[in-house]
Amino acid sequence: MELPPDLLRQAHYWMRLARALDDRGTFLHKQSMIVGGYFSQIGHEAVSVGAALALGPDDVAAPMHRDLGFYLARGITPRRVLAQFMGRATGVSRGRDANMHGMGDLSFGIVGFISHLPASLPVAAGMAHAFALRGEPRVAMAFYGDGSSSQGLAHETLNWASVFRLPVVFICENNQYAYSTPLSRQMNIADIADRAAGYGMPGVVVDGNDLAAVYRAAHEAVKYARAGGGPTLIECKTMRMRGHAIHDNMAYVPRDLLAEWERRDPIMLLETHMRGMGLLDDAGLAALLAQIEAELDEAQAFAEASPYPDGASVRDGVYA
Repeated sequence: MELPPDLLRQAHYWMRLARALDDRGTFLHKQSMIVGGYFSQIGHEAVSVGAALALGPDDVAAPMHRDLGFYLARGITPRRVLAQFMGRATGVSRGRDANMHGMGDLSFGIVGFISHLPASLPVAAGMAHAFALRGEPRVAMAFYGDGSSSQGLAHETLNWASVFRLPVVFICENNQYAYSTPLSRQMNIADIADRAAGYGMPGVVVDGNDLAAVYRAAHEAVKYARAGGGPTLIECKTMRMRGHAIHDNMAYVPRDLLAEWERRDPIMLLETHMRGMGLLDDAGLAALLAQIEAELDEAQAFAEASPYPDGASVRDGVYA
């Protein structure tokens, strides 16, 4: 099934915007304009954008720190993202945090990222359980990594979701390394999705660098969940192209492995496909990149001009 041209153009824009915003954040961090840690999502654009576009407007999701494309595609603007990174009051967490942590906005169906993975999974399952109990045709989506897939909380949540046939889609972003631990050092199976059979749910393996493959798998899983079929585990095989965080030089990753994945860059793969369909040419790409740079320049100016949070408001919005 070929994806519609409008969907491909939309996905291309969000993926390019996520990549450019990631690069802008890295640049600003090196200028000491971003406080705290910085987490790159380069290499994950097809996963985050493909999954985001498969959801309906009333669905909810718990994305991670490498899902910048998801946040953007669901409606969080570059202005708010850069203000978040700079710890400003106009950021998503209103200056309570300064990176992807805490970037939740329920008006867009986004639950703030919980740093201790995979703690977001039971939250998503809980929301899905509420939808089922209320008879609402809504779906929850949760993201986690290959490392956190070995945590007990992941197993408990997937089992619970399957037992109660909850309308939830689990996206496992297998980017080969849990910080510095390679996949082969934490599990003795080739595909994380094989574990789905043990829970009694469908398990699907897709090329996480292929936007169309991610979208189709997520779309089918969302449709299956909405129809009452229950959860699906989708394993997206990809590669984290930069360190765990900006302080990590990735010395533990073989250079030839990185080079292999660089040749399969998700944006380059999509653009090659779009060129073959006559949907993209050099002039169109140049215009899009110029538009995105202008958007980011304006977003950066907005963030820099935004105030830091008032210390007197430190207790505002505190749940417990």
